[in-house]
Amino acid sequence: MAGRPMIEINKEQFEKLCGYMCTQAEIADFFHVSVDTVARWCKRTYGENFAEIYKKKISSAKCTLRRYQMDLARINPAMAIFLGKQYLGQADKPEPQNGEAVSGIDVVWEDASGGGDETAS
Repeated sequence: MAGRPMIEINKEQFEKLCGYMCTQAEIADFFHVSVDTVARWCKRTYGENFAEIYKKKISSAKCTLRRYQMDLARINPAMAIFLGKQYLGQADKPEPQNGEAVSGIDVVWEDASGGGDETAS
């Protein structure tokens, strides 16, 4: 008695979809298969799980995005900032204005003799 036929996913298309930062669910939808099928295919094809493969394949997309972000920043800085926050982990950092200190920063002084810590805010 034979089992179900093995579902094959086009490796080149799979890698392109990863390069477009598609999620595992989106990739599964593209190939009309389940997320579990994509996971099994990755293990069978690459010998690694989806997350490991995705991490490797997405790095080129991040490089491309950085290049596009730099080009886009010349004409639309707001879009460049948005893309950087969404895909590159960039965030706004509060900056002191008019000599004010930024709140939420603690400085810890350690006594060289080991006699305890003093904290200044």
